[in-house]
Amino acid sequence: MTSKFDAGLYRWVTDLAHRTPQPLDDVIRFFSDYGLGVFAVMMLAVWWRARSADAARMAAALCVPLVVVAVFLVNDLVKSAFAEQRPCQTLHTVTVETCPGLGDYAFPSNHTAIAAACAVALLLASRRTGLYAIPVALLMGASRVWIGVHYPHDVLAALVLGTLVGWPLALASRRAAPVVVRLRETRLKALVSSATAV
Repeated sequence: MTSKFDAGLYRWVTDLAHRTPQPLDDVIRFFSDYGLGVFAVMMLAVWWRARSADAARMAAALCVPLVVVAVFLVNDLVKSAFAEQRPCQTLHTVTVETCPGLGDYAFPSNHTAIAAACAVALLLASRRTGLYAIPVALLMGASRVWIGVHYPHDVLAALVLGTLVGWPLALASRRAAPVVVRLRETRLKALVSSATAV
């Protein structure tokens, strides 16, 4: 599949990136390639703060990575079904990032879907962290177009997919609260037993 209805916008963005100072392009490329690590840090921070919170919040924090994995798998299935080649392959533009090879499909963007899913899951686990995660997810999506590896519609579709799949999964994660309660009770009993033995 080759989609070109937003090819003009894609060309405009990549042309702008081509005329932008190299250091800025390097920063955007680095963020685009490795920025998902920011979400990993946010996950750890939310988990750390949830340790002393109620069981539902702890369950939501622990399930954020599971939500992300589920969204990635769904996104990958959609990507394989549409088999849309990267715009840098079909439009032959000069891009900030080296163009991925044929068969590395574009629609929807994996990076963006993961970022969107993580943002909504974090929002439900910790409103404050989620409000930081949302703009980071949007920047991740924009960066994928900037470096030339995705059409704008690849990113928009990924944002929608990541949100629509991630949101109900993140809501459902709170149902795991009884498991958290049992784990906490088991741990408390183990600590009391070891303290008594000493």
